[in-house]
Amino acid sequence: MTTSQLVVTLLGVIAIAWVNYYFFVAGRPAAVAAAGEGPGPQRVRIEVMGGYSPAIVKVRVGHPVRLEFFRNETNSCTEEVVLPDFGIRTYLPAHQMTAVEFTPKRPGSYEFACGMGMVRGKIVAEP
Repeated sequence: MTTSQLVVTLLGVIAIAWVNYYFFVAGRPAAVAAAGEGPGPQRVRIEVMGGYSPAIVKVRVGHPVRLEFFRNETNSCTEEVVLPDFGIRTYLPAHQMTAVEFTPKRPGSYEFACGMGMVRGKIVAEP
C-alpha cells in the first residue's frame, strides 16, 4: 500500500467515524420523562420518529407501567418495539398509538429498542 492510499484510507475511516458519531450520538439529546403519580398504571407517551422521545423514562418499581408509543413515521426500522427484559415484542402501526404494559419488579435500567436494535431507549425503575 502506498503512502497516498494509506492517507486516503485513514481519512475515509475518520470521516465514517465522524458521521456515525454526529448522527447516532451527538444529534440525539436524551429526553427524560417521569411517569405521573396517581391511581392506575404509570403512563408515559413516547413519540417514535427517527428515535424515541423521550428516550429515557423513569418509573416506580412494583407499579404497572403503560408506555403509549405514537409512531409518527413510516420508516420500517421503527415498526416494532422490543423490551427484552419483559418478553415484549410489539408491532407499532404508523400514525397510531400502541400501548405496551408491564410491571418492573426490581430497580434498575431496562432497555427498549426497535426490532433491528438501532433505535434505543431506556426505562429506569426506581423504588
